[in-house]
Amino acid sequence: MKRRTLLISGLSGAAALLVGWGAMPPRSRLGNANTLAGVAGGIGLNGWIKIAANGDVLLAMHRSEMGQGVHTALAQLVAQELSLPLARVTLIAAGHESLYGNVSMLVDSLPLSARSTEPGQQTRPVRLAQWSMAKLARELGINATGGSSSVADAWEPLRWAAATARQQLLGAASLRWKLPLAELQLQDGLISHPSGPQAGFAELAKEAAATPPGEVKLSEPAQWRLIGQAAPRLDLPAKVNGSAQFGIDVRQPGQVFAAVMHAPMLGGAPGAIPVNALLQQPGVLRVVQLGPIAGGQAAVAVVAHNSWQALRALQAVEMNWQQRPAGALNSAAIAVTLAAEARNAFSQGFVFSAQGDAAQALAAAPKKIEALYEAPYLAHATMEPMNCTAQVRDGKVEIWVGTQVPGLARALAARVAGVPEEAVTVHVQYLGGGFGRRLDVDHVGQAVRVAMDMGGLPVQLLWSREEDMRHDFYRPAAAAYMQATLAEDGKPLALGLGSAGDAITPRWMERVLPALSGPIDPPDKTASEGLFDQPYAVPHQRIAHLATHSGVPIGMWRAVGHSHNAFFTESFVDELAHAAGADPLAYRLSLLGDLPRHAAVLSKAAELAGWGQALPAGRARGLALHKSFGSIVAQVVEVSLQEGKPRVHRVVCAMDCGVVVNPAIVTRQIESAVIFGLTAALYGRIDIQDGVVQQTSFTDYPLLSLAQTPQIDTHLMPSTLPPTGVGEPGLPPVAPALANALFALTGQRLRRLPLNMPSTLPAR
Repeated sequence: MKRRTLLISGLSGAAALLVGWGAMPPRSRLGNANTLAGVAGGIGLNGWIKIAANGDVLLAMHRSEMGQGVHTALAQLVAQELSLPLARVTLIAAGHESLYGNVSMLVDSLPLSARSTEPGQQTRPVRLAQWSMAKLARELGINATGGSSSVADAWEPLRWAAATARQQLLGAASLRWKLPLAELQLQDGLISHPSGPQAGFAELAKEAAATPPGEVKLSEPAQWRLIGQAAPRLDLPAKVNGSAQFGIDVRQPGQVFAAVMHAPMLGGAPGAIPVNALLQQPGVLRVVQLGPIAGGQAAVAVVAHNSWQALRALQAVEMNWQQRPAGALNSAAIAVTLAAEARNAFSQGFVFSAQGDAAQALAAAPKKIEALYEAPYLAHATMEPMNCTAQVRDGKVEIWVGTQVPGLARALAARVAGVPEEAVTVHVQYLGGGFGRRLDVDHVGQAVRVAMDMGGLPVQLLWSREEDMRHDFYRPAAAAYMQATLAEDGKPLALGLGSAGDAITPRWMERVLPALSGPIDPPDKTASEGLFDQPYAVPHQRIAHLATHSGVPIGMWRAVGHSHNAFFTESFVDELAHAAGADPLAYRLSLLGDLPRHAAVLSKAAELAGWGQALPAGRARGLALHKSFGSIVAQVVEVSLQEGKPRVHRVVCAMDCGVVVNPAIVTRQIESAVIFGLTAALYGRIDIQDGVVQQTSFTDYPLLSLAQTPQIDTHLMPSTLPPTGVGEPGLPPVAPALANALFALTGQRLRRLPLNMPSTLPAR
């Protein structure tokens, strides 16, 4: 067969398969009564709902709880549809079936503009792209807690599962009593009829499992008694009384403990390991050499009777380390490269968004506004450092870990131990902070590898704070070169944005999804999100990104690309307003004519902050607007200088995140994001010299203290749209709002994070 004929034949076959797959209905996310067979007792009604012997509802919980309140919010959805008190919903661990995969997170990975995803502005190609990605996501079934997507993703599947179970229970009662289903009443887990018969869920569960649900309808907003209410969190009592079990708290019979030490240099490796010297340290049982696992670097692990003995042994013995073969990494040199590449990106990078002829408009402009913005590497700095407990015996693996990706942790454990995935059991624990770090599973692979040498004993592998800080998958450093020209009315006529930085998604996929990772990096939406989808109307614009490959290990960090790109865009828009001699609020509103939700959120934040009203002497306000993870957030920051350093007094936040399931949880998440964002804006940076990360702990990588935390006022916009992201969208606007406030206060435009004020300030 000729090569051309073979190629055409192959492409035709692939196209036929794709068309056939597209014509198939999307995979169901309901599951069936057998999905939860053998899990936690009770009688299953579908892949999410079981009825316990006491009549309580058992909900298969597929998302990880890391302080964001997701276990409570998702339970509220189920309790609402079943007319059940929240206290009667008990969480059980979900399995690894594809119905528990995160569809919304993958749909959000599409590079769609701010306008194209707004209600009423979605075009047919956009809807088709979202439908296709959702269908693919259902097939992949990747269970991940990330992308601020847990409630958004569960909004329909969980409510339909609970509503279907409700109809099965009502149908069973109708058949048993031979009474019309429409006449039955359901309240607090009790089904009754005005004529007298009544039964609880437990009495009807077996019959309900065999009863078709018939017509299923979701409850209407007017019927909601739990959705929209600040219900108390289910996890709080255990976290208050100390009984909550995080990964670091796991204790199994016969458990031993391992500490790990990597080469101080990123990409380095151990030289000759002093095994005998380590074995002579008090309490040491074994020394295990670890090769690179899931993107981590080679290391040495010491197993002892307790974690302190293991850690002390590694610290007591002098180790030999080898520099990475490609040479030492230096963040200062990388920053210089990124600045140069950002200038090249406008013409040489991948174009994420283009409209009109920005190159021609900028070239013809008599005057341009230009600025270079920069952001450093950042660590996740979770309160609970990386850890995992593993046991390998009799051809099976059992792990206890706080992870955002239990299925990927299971797959890696199986690969390391050389067993099928079905032989691996994962017990997901509470997470002492995730922020994207626990989307990686390198520490899981290390724990399994150590456990393989321990003769069946369970071993808890724990990273020290220093190892956790120095061997993170960091938020990548980035730079953006911005240029614009203004029309006669002061509005932007042309906008050119070129950014440079490492691509996160390809590096992450290499580590955790190697089967789906290819030899060529595709364009990474996370690198340009917050730039290409900026909301302001500009006739001519070109937004491009030039992907670099620095060699520094990078990963998802809270708000991902939005975390720094919002700083770039919203600071630069403020520069344009200043150049036009316009009020920053009025200037932004003038560019949001076809985005009423954005304008409403921005106006509300400004109103609540008293924008335009006088402040005490020595204070100023700044604002910023940003959309991420489907949610629109505007923030106004009030700041002063104390001993030459910024002191934030108040942050006012308005947010449109669709229907609010639990306003108390959403408000706390906004506060959390503001504090996390202020920490990064004021202090956050990772410096690398001769390959060694200079920061080691909270002494040189400080967090915002309670005394430094400002008053945070949050307003949630009323909405009938489905829920969108909450955990991350509150972070991106805070850095630019603070920088803009500092400019209003001092006249100094800070274009590099963290925001360090110059030692001398001119009179303002």
